Amino acid sequence: MSEARVGLVIEDDQDIRELVRTVLTQAGFEVTVASSGIEGVLAAKTLNPDVITLDLGLPDIDGFEVSRQIREFSDAYIVMLTARADELDTLIGLESGADDYLTKPFRPRELRARIAAMMRRPRSVPDPAEAVPGADQPVDAPPGSGDGTYSHNGLVLSYASRSVTVDGAELNLTRTEFELLYALLEAGRTVRTKSDLVRRLRDEDYDVGSYISEADERSVEVHMGNLRKKLGDSPQRPRWLQTVRGVGYRLAPAER
Repeated sequence: MSEARVGLVIEDDQDIRELVRTVLTQAGFEVTVASSGIEGVLAAKTLNPDVITLDLGLPDIDGFEVSRQIREFSDAYIVMLTARADELDTLIGLESGADDYLTKPFRPRELRARIAAMMRRPRSVPDPAEAVPGADQPVDAPPGSGDGTYSHNGLVLSYASRSVTVDGAELNLTRTEFELLYALLEAGRTVRTKSDLVRRLRDEDYDVGSYISEADERSVEVHMGNLRKKLGDSPQRPRWLQTVRGVGYRLAPAER
């Protein structure tokens, strides 16, 4: 039997804390709660949770700093819960390492759906023996081995080991950043729209007519900006991530 998934709720409001605990418990998680930022960081170190819900307005240190500290040692999915509707706060939250956010008040069903989509992104790829080399790979995709490994302009991504190296140096990416990079490597020179990438992160089919908001697309922009910084890529002369203005992103041309 596989180990139970672990959830951590960092929230100072008791009513919301119990609501989120119930949502995660019903989704099959073993849940621990923390009512302050310091307590939450310590719990994350001890528990190694799969998913963390994080209140932005904590009584000691704010959610931005909690997220930054947790990102130093954990690749858990972080969903930031905020009562602030200010877009700047949302962007800072994503830049500090959060994978997603919800504005309070939120619907429990939406929180559960967001977490379920995250958990469908595995820590490792399925058995490579099940992969068919070249299947569904675009004509202009970078060289792939058929087992989820891609190499492009000095960058090597392995889905099996969830690792990325650039010129031999390993990068520390969040799971969301990793998934976005993998999506672009799969597509090669085919443009992926921001809506496509939002659906990819939600694990939805591209023809599903679900609502994609401007905030959803903006969150992809922030994650791509974070990814670009970690890669050391230049927006003006991209080596890997090329922005197609007003549309989305694609892989930069192969170096000659």
